Amino acid sequence: MAVDHYETLGVSRQSTPEEIQKAYRQMARKHHPDLNPNDAKAKEKFQQVQAAFDVLNDPQKRELYDRYGNAYETFGGGGGGSRPSGNPWAGGGGPGAGGFEVNLDDLFGGGAGMGGGSGAGGFADLFKTFKQRNNKRAAPTKGQNIEHTLTVPFATSVLGGEAHISLQRVDGEIESLRVKIPAGIESGKKIRLRGKGEESESGGVAGDLLIKVDVAPHPHFRRQGNRLDVRVPVTLAEAVGGAKIDLPTPNGTITLTVPPGTSSGSKLRVKGQGVKHSNGEVGDLFAEVLVVIPKDLAAEDRTELLEVLKKYPQNPRAELRW
Repeated sequence: MAVDHYETLGVSRQSTPEEIQKAYRQMARKHHPDLNPNDAKAKEKFQQVQAAFDVLNDPQKRELYDRYGNAYETFGGGGGGSRPSGNPWAGGGGPGAGGFEVNLDDLFGGGAGMGGGSGAGGFADLFKTFKQRNNKRAAPTKGQNIEHTLTVPFATSVLGGEAHISLQRVDGEIESLRVKIPAGIESGKKIRLRGKGEESESGGVAGDLLIKVDVAPHPHFRRQGNRLDVRVPVTLAEAVGGAKIDLPTPNGTITLTVPPGTSSGSKLRVKGQGVKHSNGEVGDLFAEVLVVIPKDLAAEDRTELLEVLKKYPQNPRAELRW
C-alpha cells in the first residue's frame, strides 16, 4: 500500500513550508530509534518521516507528488532534494530550492546549545540521557557459568586433596583443570572456579565454573556430619576377655581398647578421629562392635561352651517392646 507523505508528517496538503518543517522536527523527535530503544518499529517509522520530508520540503518534488502521487519519480522527481544527509540528527539540507538545514537545537526544541540550558528538555540534557542509555546498553556482560558434577573418593572428601577434570569448550578444545578439594566437603556442596566458565561475548569477564561434588560411598565407613561410624568385627574371645585391636582412621591406624564383656552393637567413642574440616571443626569416630562366632566350632567345644554359658542365665530381650 502506497504511503501518504502528508499523513506521515501529520499535515494537510495546504500546509506551508514552515508547517512542514515544524511537523518534521516533531515527528523525527517522536520516532527516532535512540528515543525509542524498546520500539522495534521505531526505525521504520523514522525512515518514513525522512522520506516524507525529503519530498514535501522540496518545492519541485512536492509539485510532482501532488500531481502524480507516489509515481512522481517517473516524471523527474527522483533527483536533487534537501533531505538531511549523513547523520539525520545533524541535518545539513542541500542547496536546492526550499533547502532546510535541521540542526540539533531545532530538532529538540531550540534554545539549548551544546553548553546545556536551564530548561528541561534542552539538548544538553537529552544528549546526556542518550549517552547514559548507550553506555548502559554497551556495558560488557559476564560470560555464562558452567555447571559440572565431580565424583570424589570418600577419603578425599574427608581429608581433602586434588582432582582433575576435563572440559570441552565451545570451540571444541579440551581443557584439563586441577581442582582443589577442601577437607570435610560433603555431597551436594559446590566448588567455584572463578573465570573458568564461558567467555563473554561482549568483552566482559568470563563466567565461573561451578563444580557440584558427589562423594562416593565407602565399603566400611559412614558419615553423619563431622561424625564417622565404622563397624568393627571382634572375636568371641576378644569380646569376652577384652582386647586391644588395630583400627584404621583417616589419620592413620590407632589402638582401640575393647573392654571385657563387650557385646555386639556396643559403640566405642574415639574423640577427634572423625572428620576434620578446613575451618578447624573436628568430629569423633564411633566404632560399633560386631562379635563374630567361629563357623567351624567343633561339636565338643560347642557343648562345653554352652555348659559354661548356662551358668550365667540372662534374658537380653527383657526390655524389647512394640
